[in-house]
Amino acid sequence: MNILRLSISILFLSIITTVNSQEKKYKIHTIGFYNLENLFDTINDPNKFDEFSPIMTIKNERGRVYQKKIKNMARVIADIGKDITNNSPAIIGVSEVENRAVLEDLVNDSLLVSQDYGIVHYDSPDTRGIDVALLYQKKIFTPTHTSSHTLKIYDDASKERVYTRDQLLVSGDLDGETIHVMVNHWPSRRGGEARSRPKRMAAAKLSKRLIDSLQSTDPYAKIFIMGDLNDNPTDASVKTILKAEKDRLKVGLKGIYNPFEKLYKAGLGTNAFRDNWFLFDQIMMTKPLLEKDFSSFRFYKAGIFNKNYLTNKKGKYEGYPFRSFSSNTFTGGFSDHYPVYVYVIKEVSNLKN
Repeated sequence: MNILRLSISILFLSIITTVNSQEKKYKIHTIGFYNLENLFDTINDPNKFDEFSPIMTIKNERGRVYQKKIKNMARVIADIGKDITNNSPAIIGVSEVENRAVLEDLVNDSLLVSQDYGIVHYDSPDTRGIDVALLYQKKIFTPTHTSSHTLKIYDDASKERVYTRDQLLVSGDLDGETIHVMVNHWPSRRGGEARSRPKRMAAAKLSKRLIDSLQSTDPYAKIFIMGDLNDNPTDASVKTILKAEKDRLKVGLKGIYNPFEKLYKAGLGTNAFRDNWFLFDQIMMTKPLLEKDFSSFRFYKAGIFNKNYLTNKKGKYEGYPFRSFSSNTFTGGFSDHYPVYVYVIKEVSNLKN
């Protein structure tokens, strides 16, 4: 297909392209991921260590802070992809959420309630009490199967189990097509990158087993692998275990494409620490989403949602993501991570000149 020019129209959530003197109309959806940075409620859960969450350490106006945090998260989600699709994400994975209740508050915020988001959430055994989840617009996506997969890892020194986030797998119908979405929040770099690396390698192996299982049933399965991986696109968990490619032309039938590797090598990131940028938040996909036949949904473009209002404007952390909490104080900000997104498009009709 010889694409001569691509111009984007938000009318009817479509893209208009001029191809060989014909105009083709495409439907477009945003699929995103966002680490919500400690979206905890204000209630102490005796079964979790949530008393150490930033919001629980705030002594005054905890309720007001919680409502502002919800509003901030809703504002960001409502904005992701909107300039192109005139819509918020059809599907968005989230991490660092305490429970289903905070997700219900989020999707019922005035900025999102009209989108009628559904929720897929399971409680994880994570020590801090944080989970992953998937939000989806019910008019666009219908889950047909959901499952949560436990990652069993152990501390090298004590040999005791380290309780971390489960991996979420959701299969369903995206506007008439079957897709699969995996939402991850791999173990952190606490204790140092090298010391903690085996935990993320184990997480990558679990993700790979889930991918292999889906592909054994259907080699042409359209799979999105998203999350806060606590590793960059060039780290061994992604390159050696998942074998993710930065060049889409090198991706084999059961291979994985990572469009965020090129962004990382261009110096872009989603979170920063000690003046170093990291691109821990990524969305990868399998080969069937890369084909040039747009009769079904295909990958179009990837990006980091780093609008100006999400960036700290002053002080020690000027230029960093404008986070919600610092030294157990609410800053009024959003998250210490920028969201990431991909667009998928599908041809819906031919319009002759």
